[in-house]
This record gives sequence, C-alpha cells and structure tokens, in this order.
Amino acid sequence: MHQASASELASIDHQATAAKEIKLLVLDIDGTISGESNTLSEPVKQAIASVQAKEIAVAIATGRMYRSALRFHQEINSVLPLMAYQGAWIQDPATQKMHRHLAVSREIAGQLLDYFEQPQLRSLLSVHFYINDQLYVRELTPETQTYAARSGITPIPVGDLRQVLTNEPTKVLALCHDTKVIQDLLGNLRRQYTPAELYLTTSVATFFEATNAFVNKGTAVRYLAEELLGLQSSNVMTIGDNFNDLEMLEYAGIGVAMGNAPDGVQAIAQWVAPNVEEDGAATAMEKFLLS
Repeated sequence: MHQASASELASIDHQATAAKEIKLLVLDIDGTISGESNTLSEPVKQAIASVQAKEIAVAIATGRMYRSALRFHQEINSVLPLMAYQGAWIQDPATQKMHRHLAVSREIAGQLLDYFEQPQLRSLLSVHFYINDQLYVRELTPETQTYAARSGITPIPVGDLRQVLTNEPTKVLALCHDTKVIQDLLGNLRRQYTPAELYLTTSVATFFEATNAFVNKGTAVRYLAEELLGLQSSNVMTIGDNFNDLEMLEYAGIGVAMGNAPDGVQAIAQWVAPNVEEDGAATAMEKFLLS
C-alpha cells in the first residue's frame, strides 16, 4: 500500500485549502465541456448544477462567437456575462449589456489580409472576419462549412474581405487543415507583431487566431472576477484544453488542463483532468469543488 509522502500530503492539504476559497468557476467550451458530439454530456451538466448549488458561480470563456456560445451559456444556466472571442466580447445575455468589446484595428486587419493573400498562402487558407457577431468570408470553403456547421452559424461570403473593413473585426481567424501551415503562420506573425500590437494564438491546431492586444481569456476572467464580482484570483478555478486557455489557467487559484490538452498547456496547469470524451471537466469539479 502506498504511504503518502510529506510533500504529497502538503500538496493535498494545499489543494483542499485552495478549493475552499473558490467562488467562481470558468469553463472553456470546445475540448473542455463539449467534445466530438458538440453537446454537453449529462455528467458534465450535473456536475455544473451541483457546483452552482454550492453557490459557486459558473461562467464560460470561449474563442467562439457570442451567438455560437449562447446555447451553452443557457444550458448551464449561467447568470454571469458570457466571455466570447477569447474575451474580446463580454456581454450579459440577460440584460444585453456589453461589458467589454475590444476589436482589431482596420489597419492591422488589412495587413493580416495582405499576408494571408500572398500567392503561396491564398489557396491554403480559409480567412474569417468576425464583425458585429457576424462571420464574413471570401468564399465558402469546405473548412468554413465544417466550422459553420459546428458553430451553428451562417457565414456571409463577400468575395474581397476588404469590403467589410468599414468596421473593425472582433477577431480574425485563418483555418487550414495542414497544422504546419498554421504553426508557420503563428511563428512568422509573432515576429512581425509584438504582444503590444496583437494577441496571436491557436484554439485548435488548425485555427490561427488574432485579436486586440489586450484580449485573452486571462484578462477577461480577471475583469469578470475582480471588476464585476469583487473577487481575487485565489477565488477562481478555470478549466481549459488549448493554448488560448493558457492565460486563464495561469491567472486562476486553481487552473486545470484537460487530458486532451497539448503538453505545453498541461505543463502549466496545477492538475490534469481526464480527456473531454471521459467527462474530465466533471471529474475536475468533483475533485476540487464537490468532494
């Protein structure tokens, strides 16, 4: 029989103390509470309801469009503002109040478009501009159609995307089924733009995402916790599965990565849950908030 070492006991004790302080749980959607089925499983829904019954507030932080994330927000009966587009768009569905909207400048969006439309890239990428919670695309590629079906939204093909740059995009996304193309894109554009100019990330290996420099899920969760709820980071638990979740996992008193998360995400988490298809988010809630 394994005897717990002093360090293991101290770690368990620390986790128990940290869990007592949690007043806010923030969940990512895709790869965290929703897997291949694009729905919430009963164990995850029940765990969320049990957490709320303990008077711990539950919120969603997602890279999805606001309108695409809304059904998940409603299904978990969250009463908090919804953090969409990596936190660029924070809106309260109950009152429609917009708490925060930070967009990409028209100038930088135009520069990104120029980059994506280089001859060697144009045929490889599906480019998405998100403006006023609508999705504008050059054309309907198979990648865009797959994305739209999962998101439950209707893309608007416009030909030249410069036509819609009369408004600033909330987010710019480039899709490619070749993950090496996405990694090269991320590396090259991170050399061109400093973090003070643009926030660049991947939410899945085939999605390159660009938002306003002040946007990430960490700043969004901090805003919700500290500005709106009067909490501290030690009162927050977050669960996520990808690189766009890094900042909120680092911010929280308890940051949990999913078993399906890349190694770089698991490495910074305090605990790694089972994967999404095994209802790992429910397991994490049981371990830290319900046991």
